Amino acid sequence: MALTTSQIQQLNAQFKGIPPEEIISWAVKHGNTPVVTTNFRPYEVAILHAVSQVSQDIPVIWCDTGYNTPKTYKHAEELIERLQLNIKLYVPRQTSAHRDAIMGIPQIDDPRHEEFTKQVKLEPFARAMADFKPDVWFTNLRKGQTALRDSLDILSLSKDGVLKVSPFYHYSDTQLDTYLRKFDLPNEHNYFDPTKVLANRECGLHT
Repeated sequence: MALTTSQIQQLNAQFKGIPPEEIISWAVKHGNTPVVTTNFRPYEVAILHAVSQVSQDIPVIWCDTGYNTPKTYKHAEELIERLQLNIKLYVPRQTSAHRDAIMGIPQIDDPRHEEFTKQVKLEPFARAMADFKPDVWFTNLRKGQTALRDSLDILSLSKDGVLKVSPFYHYSDTQLDTYLRKFDLPNEHNYFDPTKVLANRECGLHT
């Protein structure tokens, strides 16, 4: 989907306040190869539910680092079954047990943390994107999460020119809680991302 910066700005102004399902329907109609990415972190159920209500066939790419909590894995399985997600699982080329034996989980000030992030998140993600070659990428990015995400909007372009669509971009946690209650959707807060460590750090996929 080829859009100019001006067109994206105009659409962002138009889409502000529009229900997420309408934004998703627009993107599905105008795109050719949409995908959704998820890690089943808190509030991910919102984007997964909204997209699945519009189209059941969209590939849902799950890049599993191998370090999720047991509760997150159970939450993921519940959502996959309940929403009938077209899940496409991507995992690191090396098992977490092998990596733990030779590297562990390096702290963010450890020079090895960059390589760790590449192994468990960036490489599987790049492999997934190469396989699916999407022109539309649904995400649950929201304003207020990180400094970088504050500079984005409902629509933004990735560095590869893929249109990122974040229908809940302007939603607060309170508004998402209301959405989840409306559709009786479960949430999961027992989540761990070994590449971020701090909640306000970028994981690397959106930089």
